[in-house]
Amino acid sequence: MSFDATLDRVLHRHAELGAMLAREGGMDGQTFAKLSREYAELGPTAEVAAALKAARDEAVELASMIADASTDAEMRALAEEEFQALKSRIPELERAVQVALLPKDEADEKNAILEVRAGTGGDEAALFAAELLRMYERYAIARGWRFEVMEVSDTGLGGLKEGIATITGRSVFARLKFESGVHRVQRVPATESQGRIHTSAATVAVLPEAEDVDIQIDEKDLRIDVFRSSGPGGQSVNTTDSAVRITHLPTGLVVSQQDEKSQHKNKAKALKILRARLYDAERQRLAAERSASRKSQVGSGDRSERIRTYNFPQGRVTDHRINLTLYKIDQVMAGEALDELLDALIREDEAARLADL
Repeated sequence: MSFDATLDRVLHRHAELGAMLAREGGMDGQTFAKLSREYAELGPTAEVAAALKAARDEAVELASMIADASTDAEMRALAEEEFQALKSRIPELERAVQVALLPKDEADEKNAILEVRAGTGGDEAALFAAELLRMYERYAIARGWRFEVMEVSDTGLGGLKEGIATITGRSVFARLKFESGVHRVQRVPATESQGRIHTSAATVAVLPEAEDVDIQIDEKDLRIDVFRSSGPGGQSVNTTDSAVRITHLPTGLVVSQQDEKSQHKNKAKALKILRARLYDAERQRLAAERSASRKSQVGSGDRSERIRTYNFPQGRVTDHRINLTLYKIDQVMAGEALDELLDALIREDEAARLADL
């Protein structure tokens, strides 16, 4: 189907849905909800498609006015000025429509489960992992999202071995999905007397939060063990067997939860993380099948892929996938400049997918 035909189809369908919803009579609740959802999803695409058609129509009218010998000089000058402005705007609108028509990632609108783990580098890696978790928390708060820590395994020295959080809000996974991978840090540790720069790393995984309808888990596939919680210094540690370890027998995945004093709450949290990991594993499997035909994607989502370097002595953050360097490491770590990296990654992914089409 041609681009213009697709434009007409989008606008026609959006108008058709609007008329159907306005009538509403004789429509059951399920059908009404389904059509309402389609109408809402099609809305942004229809809006930019309508803007493109209006701009094209206006350009035709202006060209006609410019070519008309009876048009006075002042009017022609104004028309030419507007025509030049439209000539630069129309390609932008065309690209916006193409991006809007790209196949949607069904997980984009989902909430996310964020997992940050210390990698190579000992205590320095653990400290950096803790800083990354705080960076994402600040970013989430700035966007009006809810950030809930589900599990933290700290080192007792301000660092963490592992931190897991749920981030809830609009389009969370769409914004954060390219953060998965190895984040490398280069800096002089506080304990380094010779002033030498050390390199260490932390691993980030961003998983779309799965619903029951996304992943069905059979109880017989689970082994659930309860045990007594343990923690540093014996503080805030449960004295009852309320900690839960769930093993998914078909895959061997193991999830433990001990933050809550209630065994029931720990089990619910562990199941949420397990469901997200199983859903993500299926997404990774499908992505691997598609990657043979799509080599231009931004990152593979592989947790072992080094995606970014944070160099503190030079004050820079470099994303290796798109060769983008920002000399504002403090603003990035504060969550303030993270959007500059995320926006660039999203644009690169859109460009790669458009090229594939």
